[in-house]
Amino acid sequence: MKVHHRFTEIDGRQVFYREAGDPSAPHVLLLHGAPASSHMFRDLIPLLAERFHVVAPDYLGFGFSDSPTIDEFAYSFDSITGVVAGLTDHLGLATYAIYVQDYGAPVGWRLALADPTRITAVISQNGNAYVEGFGDIFWPELWEHTERPTAQNEMPLRAGLTLDSIRDQYVTGVGDPSLVSPDTWHSDFANLQRPGNADVALTLFRDYHTNVELYPAVHEWFRSSQPPTLVVWGAGDPIFVPAGAEAFRADLPRAEIHLLEGGHFLLETHAREVGALINDFLARVLS
Repeated sequence: MKVHHRFTEIDGRQVFYREAGDPSAPHVLLLHGAPASSHMFRDLIPLLAERFHVVAPDYLGFGFSDSPTIDEFAYSFDSITGVVAGLTDHLGLATYAIYVQDYGAPVGWRLALADPTRITAVISQNGNAYVEGFGDIFWPELWEHTERPTAQNEMPLRAGLTLDSIRDQYVTGVGDPSLVSPDTWHSDFANLQRPGNADVALTLFRDYHTNVELYPAVHEWFRSSQPPTLVVWGAGDPIFVPAGAEAFRADLPRAEIHLLEGGHFLLETHAREVGALINDFLARVLS
């Protein structure tokens, strides 16, 4: 299966995306987490592209997309979503299933709330939509800084941008860490070294509260539309804990929920298992 690596201009910015599969097949939009990029889908894309048209963009400030400074672009989850929406329009994706992970969830939920008729299915892989999903690490420091930003309480957030901290995101909760390639955290760390990218990361941290404020609207969309939903969760993730997966049942009683013995970046160790679950799920709900 050929995977194309493409650039296009959206709103005056260069956006990178990976694309594979027949463009006339049902579309699947893969939305990555942080501090990752579409690179996290490198193993999954070929597994899905035999049946589906797969598109995986890099957000502005991530991966190979342009990385304007915070003075050149008003970073927020709204503005990032706007660029992704522009890409879906540019590619003619009238309807599509969304795969959301970490930051991919707030982007995906915004796309859905903007036009629910375009979303054919939801796949959440450690993509949070409920407060029950927040773990005990990182979040207390983030909320404190959001409510009362100071240079002092910003320090724990900056500590989350170090090479060791990014490595921890990849290997914590993984039974055999040797299965996770060091390319992952070194690539993400290198991206953060681009001029101004640490400030981009901190700006998005400070904007994260807007995602939680959006949850009631997301839950209402779940209840009213009942989108076909597959939840595949790395049970060892300390950032978005398994309770966040189970919480989907509150509004989506028919959601298919699978807890796998992996971590936050589940595809690094379970791409084949996740790919098989997605292929089976989408074949049924999109038939």
